[in-house]
Amino acid sequence: MGVRGLQGFVGSTCPHVCTVVNFRELSEHHRSTYPGCTPTIVVDAMCCLRYWYTPESWICGGQWREYFSALRDFVQTFTDVGIKLVFFFDGMVEKGKRDEWVKRRLKNNREISRIFQHIKSHREQPGRNMFFIPSGLAIFTRFALKTLGQETLCSLQEADYEVASYGRQHNCLGILGEDTDYLIYDTCPYFSISELCLESLNTVMLCREKLCESLGLQVSDLPLLACLLGNDVVPEGMFESFRYKCLSFYTSVKGNFDKKGSVILAVSDHISKVLHLYQGEKKLEEMLPLGPNKALFYKGVASYLLPGQKSPWLFQKPKGVIMEKQAIAINSEVSLYTDSDSKPEAPMCTDSDSKQEDHMHTDPDSKQEVLMRTDPDSKQEVPSEIKHKLSVGADPELNPEAPIYIYPESKEEDLMNAEAEIKQELTMVSNPEILKVARMHHVHAESYLVYNIMSSGEIECSNTLEDELDQALPSQAFIYRPVRQRVYSLLLGDSKDGASTDPVVKEWFVYPGNPLKHPDLVRPLPMTAPGGTPSLEVLWLNLEPAAQNQRLDTLLACFNLSSSREELQTVESPLRALCCLLIYLFVQLDYISPRAVQLGSLFIRGLTTLVLVNSACGFPWTMSEFMPWNVFDGKLFHLKYLQSEKGYAVEVLLEQNRSWLTRFQNLKAVVCKACGRENRRIVGKSHWTSHHTGRWGRQGSSSHRTSPTYSHSRQGQPWRDQGSRQYEYDHWRRY
Repeated sequence: MGVRGLQGFVGSTCPHVCTVVNFRELSEHHRSTYPGCTPTIVVDAMCCLRYWYTPESWICGGQWREYFSALRDFVQTFTDVGIKLVFFFDGMVEKGKRDEWVKRRLKNNREISRIFQHIKSHREQPGRNMFFIPSGLAIFTRFALKTLGQETLCSLQEADYEVASYGRQHNCLGILGEDTDYLIYDTCPYFSISELCLESLNTVMLCREKLCESLGLQVSDLPLLACLLGNDVVPEGMFESFRYKCLSFYTSVKGNFDKKGSVILAVSDHISKVLHLYQGEKKLEEMLPLGPNKALFYKGVASYLLPGQKSPWLFQKPKGVIMEKQAIAINSEVSLYTDSDSKPEAPMCTDSDSKQEDHMHTDPDSKQEVLMRTDPDSKQEVPSEIKHKLSVGADPELNPEAPIYIYPESKEEDLMNAEAEIKQELTMVSNPEILKVARMHHVHAESYLVYNIMSSGEIECSNTLEDELDQALPSQAFIYRPVRQRVYSLLLGDSKDGASTDPVVKEWFVYPGNPLKHPDLVRPLPMTAPGGTPSLEVLWLNLEPAAQNQRLDTLLACFNLSSSREELQTVESPLRALCCLLIYLFVQLDYISPRAVQLGSLFIRGLTTLVLVNSACGFPWTMSEFMPWNVFDGKLFHLKYLQSEKGYAVEVLLEQNRSWLTRFQNLKAVVCKACGRENRRIVGKSHWTSHHTGRWGRQGSSSHRTSPTYSHSRQGQPWRDQGSRQYEYDHWRRY
């Protein structure tokens, strides 16, 4: 995350870049400087999850009530000193950063393997040095913050760009996070979450101006430095030989052989002494060994330019042209952040320098496919598909009908490729009004994955605490896949027997044995809902009372539990959501592993699946029903699981509490009745057969997998049909 080596360099070589500050004092100064404006901190929430999770137990699925309480204390501390917080979450992974995402997920897999090795060796939770955030923490944190009344937003691209853009355009007090990219963006001040003392409200501010003084650079040089060092866009190895040459020359002159810190000093010295010398006379590609990576390098530099900014290192286009990324950001700002329901309680300050100036930042010879928006007077002809893409979900004030064009220097095949990509995106959803609603819910963090499915047909799920060596329990990726497939059917339409025109969703799900070289290609699975599957217009936009019943019917149909509607209706909230999930798991699983750690993570992933289904069905149940602090505690679950393994009676497990026992018996009756209807008998551990030793649903290292549909007649093992066609049923028979 961020610029390679920069965090360590600042701490060891330039400690004066870090200054201890106090948020209480900063807010008072901000109020006196901008009367009538609320001091606001924009928070990169993904960087803060480790800081926020303070409960003792994390290995068993999370102590969610304690976590919610910690979040409440965090928010209240800032509220007490008059500081407003705006939280941003990653909404999707950009295509250019997928490789970096995969690299981190595989690294996490290795960490998880070490965690399970420790558990087996020591039979205890590892120390905080091996801490791994509980599954679903980011998803449920969004809803927790909204419950606490906080403005919570989900990005339409990499969150760091939107955080930096929001902070600059709203003249925020600063950015709170842990990402050295915030030292590179020319935006408001950057504060470290890891150094924050909540009691005193002291933290460390990392000053980009002081960093520039130490390096002999200007703030506008920092994006260039970041790309030469390597970041999430430009691979570290791309300029390895260049950095070595800079280092060799620098050390020969300075006599400094501290390679780690000297690399940054050496590259900075080259920028200030050599590149500045010829700036304006030579193009950057004439001064740097860009080679075939020119387009990627320029993309990396341009990725740090916020709306209205330009770079002296990039060739400037005529006024009236902005990058696609900036157009997206501006579109988000206008149509979503200024929505009447999301306006700040106090007027925000606006930096006069942050007004949008229309500039384009790219190399004229670059083959990168970039869509442009131009002045309304432009005579350029534009394909209607491209116009439509920019108009979908756009605010009318943005004039979506304004002409756009591809760079004149781009070749004809580049234009065709861009059009083809746009057409492919448009085929996922044909109704722009529905897509606009999905987008609104996405940005305001009110749904989960729905907009990603509908806009790009691509979703991802990060690591889960699953033991790669214990193959008794299928991965959560396969257990809940049939549910996701029915959601795809609801959002995109049914599959038609594997036809080439069928919608396909690319799933980047982490599970043991998956090298993540390619996504799993998963097709929709038809569902059977009473009266037929209603349209999204009915589920999302119809306000009639009857529509609420259709929403509930559709939700249950996604879990193939329509026959259990009557029993579930008798269960109070939030336990009906719990019952829904338990019934699904009992109907699906032939055997349950005695690994409470993995079962806890499996259950939490089930709750996130419920959030997805509820979002797709138009919210028949309130989201609070799926929040783990209302239905689950990992430490308590683990304790009761171990007691159950020792043969404790139900009365002992429920601590002789008659009220709890009555509720348990009622819930058990609902679950058992539903399972009995599906010909599934819930048995105790003594009845489990010993031959279930393989991980059902393992797809091995298949490089490209397509999931076909299947009938419910084999409902006990639905994930056995999830592999590619080369892995037919015989492949699973050995398990």
